[in-house]
Amino acid sequence: MKIKLVVISVFFLSFFSGYSQVTEPDMIFVKGATFYMGKNDGDDDEKPAHKVALKDYYISRYEITVKQYREFCEMTDRPFPAAPSHTRDPRTGEDWYYEHDNVKDWVWKDNYPIVNVSWNDAKAYCDWLADFTGRKYRLPTEAEWEFAARGGVKSKGYDYSGSNDASEVAWYDETTDESGLRPVGTKKPNELGIYDMSGNAWEWCADYYAPDYYSQSPKNNPQGPETGLFRVIRGGSWYYGEWMCRVYTRDGPRPMEKNWNYGFRVVLSN
Repeated sequence: MKIKLVVISVFFLSFFSGYSQVTEPDMIFVKGATFYMGKNDGDDDEKPAHKVALKDYYISRYEITVKQYREFCEMTDRPFPAAPSHTRDPRTGEDWYYEHDNVKDWVWKDNYPIVNVSWNDAKAYCDWLADFTGRKYRLPTEAEWEFAARGGVKSKGYDYSGSNDASEVAWYDETTDESGLRPVGTKKPNELGIYDMSGNAWEWCADYYAPDYYSQSPKNNPQGPETGLFRVIRGGSWYYGEWMCRVYTRDGPRPMEKNWNYGFRVVLSN
């Protein structure tokens, strides 16, 4: 009987061990502080620059990768996204094959950012990771995202996340030749050691999007509008110009939309 119990115990340990290995995000500590969010001489939805106070939090060093998202899908029986080479054009909404030689055969690679995910998908990943680990993973608020992109308390006031030269820190249309994503962490990090907050993939934030929200945003830990039809994305992508990679740039697709530009990173609350 003892031998059988040992065998059964070993079986269960080996069976479940394959399901307990999750690649958690590498997290960077962000010391809370007060900063000016937005830009007075930027686009209309970036105005006005306004004072925001945040508490301490952690944000992932890299965008969530294909490998990490695949683990989520495999453990929850969730369909894995279609390869970006057959996707929806973010500018026209049409489904098509992208004909650029380096994109039409685009396949998923473990160390690339996951894209073709909606806000709903990103939220589901965060909820699953929080449940699985017992830690408070979630999408960043828009304010948390911008503060981290600016370099937090170490900020040097750059227009892009880590530099005033977009090509140093961002994969965007001129550095990718519009030919697709690049592996995470291959450009220069910002002041906090965070990669790809400018370019590579747009990143979903928790907030509803409203172009006039800054005129009514509270100072302390803003959470965005209470309701809305759209969700915030930040950071630009490999397919757009450097202007979209600025740390101030905002946009707001519908939460069910997905395409070859939309990815995300996560935050961990204390």
